[in-house]
Amino acid sequence: MDEVLLRNLTPQVLGILVRRGADFAAAEDAVQDALVDAIRVWPTDPPRDPKGWLVSVAWRRFLDATRADTARRRREDVVEVEPAPGPASRVDDTLALYFLCAHPSLTPSSAVALTLRAVGGLTTHQIARAYLVPEATMAQRISRAKRTISGVRFDRPGDVATVLRVLYLVFNEGYSGEVDLAAEAIRLTRQLASVIDHPEVAGLLALMLLHHARRSARIAMDGSLIPLAEQDRSRWDTASIAEGVAVLQSVLVRDRLGEFQAQAAIAALHADAPTVDETDWVQIVEWYDELVRLTDSPVVRLNRAVAVGEAEGPRAGLAALAELDESLPRHAAVAAYLREQDGDLAAAAVLYAEAAAKATSLAERDHLTRQAARLHARLRQ
Repeated sequence: MDEVLLRNLTPQVLGILVRRGADFAAAEDAVQDALVDAIRVWPTDPPRDPKGWLVSVAWRRFLDATRADTARRRREDVVEVEPAPGPASRVDDTLALYFLCAHPSLTPSSAVALTLRAVGGLTTHQIARAYLVPEATMAQRISRAKRTISGVRFDRPGDVATVLRVLYLVFNEGYSGEVDLAAEAIRLTRQLASVIDHPEVAGLLALMLLHHARRSARIAMDGSLIPLAEQDRSRWDTASIAEGVAVLQSVLVRDRLGEFQAQAAIAALHADAPTVDETDWVQIVEWYDELVRLTDSPVVRLNRAVAVGEAEGPRAGLAALAELDESLPRHAAVAAYLREQDGDLAAAAVLYAEAAAKATSLAERDHLTRQAARLHARLRQ
């Protein structure tokens, strides 16, 4: 295998696909697939025209991906914008594809990444952002996953935990507003709950319903982000909240606590508060303690610092925050909020601006920029 030849041909093949009409991200994925095929095939069957072979295979891969994406979007279009309440009425092949991509020969992280790309329709950039890794690193991970399962028989579906992780990330991407996948994720999780009696499936469904209930109140008419504390709670979907709470209560009594159930319990406490001032932050901190025990996630610890600040005061929140790595995403935003609550407006303004520069979405960046500008205006008065 001439790896130097492959490296030299890659940009040429990519350019040809783009000139044929493929968008850059899709072309890049198709070329990566073709390279995986080349590594597998060429040692025993070298082509007479390597460049032509790569172009042909990459273009077929691009067309296959385009058709698959079109089919996925068609499935989503038949679902109403708001997911219907109650048990799933039917089961289609999408959920089966999630299980097949979560193949036992893959590590859980690789299976999640591959499924998000191949079935969920997320771009490599979006998946990398969800995993907090560089896009190049995620592209390599997906390519390795494809290479691992190349030629493998898909007769052993993956485990439920991996599929749940995929559904959770698909929902979060949809909930962010960048792509509308939240309703589809809820639909698939309902289907899963209808065929599998698993506490964490119910926990994830409850979590999705409780978060989705607040969706219409999250974005202002001008497209700006509305923080939870400032949302008009009369716009929350009370039917989805009631269903989410009922699902959560039915599974918590089984005393088989998992990560998604704990997250859903936190969401339920927010949903249950008539006003932000009536939020039971003490209980929320206790649930975050459970989440830390279950996941030991630095992101969970970051969110816990906010809850501690609300329950015990901003200085307690800052003390909890001081134990975390400052390179964590949204660390500066949390520090800015807690500093403002503690009365240090100058430091908070600087931190809001720093957080805005690091924001991964336009809505979040604009929100943080406005927060910095608001404090600067107060300091000038």
